[in-house]
Amino acid sequence: MSSNFPKGWNEERVREVLAHYGNQTEDEQFAEIEDAREQDDTVMMAIPVDLAPQVRALIASKQSV
Repeated sequence: MSSNFPKGWNEERVREVLAHYGNQTEDEQFAEIEDAREQDDTVMMAIPVDLAPQVRALIASKQSV
């Protein structure tokens, strides 16, 4: 049986991520976003919705190298 999960992911990991974000309070969500914004090696930007698939594909290609 083939998996539809990205490399390094499985059903258990997906469930853990869903549980993490599904159980967060609004304050915890805000704190996590603020922490991400303060990272020196991370950039957050708004992109047009129609470009999102290309941006995701570019990021995935860079991560798989």
